[in-house]
Amino acid sequence: MKTLLSTLFILLYTAELYAQPVSHPVPSFEIVKDMPLFYRQMKARLTYPLSWQNHRNRPFSDWKKEAREVLYQCLAPATPSAEFDMEVTDTEQRDGYQVQKIRLNLSEYSRIPAYLLIPDGKGPFPAIVLFHDHGAHFTIGKEKMVRPFHVADTILVDADDWSVKCYDGQYTGDYFAQNGYVVLAVDALFWGDRGRKEGARYDSQQALASNLLQLGMSWGALIAWDDLRSVDFITTLPNVDANRIGVLGFSMGAHRAWMTAAATDKVKAAAAVCWMNTTDSLMTLTNNQNKGGSAYSMIIPNLRRYLDYPHVASLACPKPMFFINGTRDKLFPVEGVIEAYRQMHEVWDSQQADDKLVTRLYDSPHFFSKKMQKETLLFFNKWLGGKK
Repeated sequence: MKTLLSTLFILLYTAELYAQPVSHPVPSFEIVKDMPLFYRQMKARLTYPLSWQNHRNRPFSDWKKEAREVLYQCLAPATPSAEFDMEVTDTEQRDGYQVQKIRLNLSEYSRIPAYLLIPDGKGPFPAIVLFHDHGAHFTIGKEKMVRPFHVADTILVDADDWSVKCYDGQYTGDYFAQNGYVVLAVDALFWGDRGRKEGARYDSQQALASNLLQLGMSWGALIAWDDLRSVDFITTLPNVDANRIGVLGFSMGAHRAWMTAAATDKVKAAAAVCWMNTTDSLMTLTNNQNKGGSAYSMIIPNLRRYLDYPHVASLACPKPMFFINGTRDKLFPVEGVIEAYRQMHEVWDSQQADDKLVTRLYDSPHFFSKKMQKETLLFFNKWLGGKK
């Protein structure tokens, strides 16, 4: 009898246990690898309502005007403008061109040193504004693009080493000047002569970005305004043809190049090497973009609410644009590159200008090789009428 009662009790307890609702353990965290657990849901809510793909039935000029206005709203406020007041502080003659060290005002905030390269001969010449990379390497900026002169040996060694690491041992600015282009190269804020008094420090990117936000501006937008002012400046030079202005950059410089081409029609052609993707592919638990610190230099607040990266770049349509990415580039997943290229080709094709959008995938890591530089030069020669 006791055994029967015990068995009955066990059966009743088991039935009651299984009748209870199943409860799942609540995790004791909500962030993993510095990403919220709900990041996928957040990405799903990014519908990019101002993309051309969501406005393809409108006149293209109307869409472009509205989307560019929103871009400028997200970049606001503009840095206060000032007369450029350029002065030449030093010169060096090289094979076929002269390199000038200059100073100019990019805004009321910043009077900066820069390199200006001028081909020998009679102008006016086509011109290229060169945008340097990020590279988590802040001790040099413009010197990544133009071989420095009359500088400390440490800077020259630094620049030469970087040219090998990222540019196949060739200074892109010197290469273009040798081939008939006026070239301007400036430091972005935080690099080179615009760096920290206390010395370069990776973690100070977040501090600078935070401080600028508290002062009513983003770091990424400030860089964008400086880049736009650089284009404004080069159009004023008497030996430059203002109707033949190009912009070119590698890595972060590529982001700056297509951003500038999207924001102003003073740029007539642009080339962007190793920076194009979609937010969906970049914002994952394993991609470099989610580390945050370096991304601040390219983040424009609120812009993702309206436009993804290829949508912003599409504001440059129908002007000639050249995009290169590497299939072995660990920073930019190739599936995101392919999708971004597809979206941009939709836009240029809709305006019967698909021949002006050139997209390339090289079997390459994050690198701007001599072969890529030559192909980029030929692209600009075609569209800006450079030296053949």
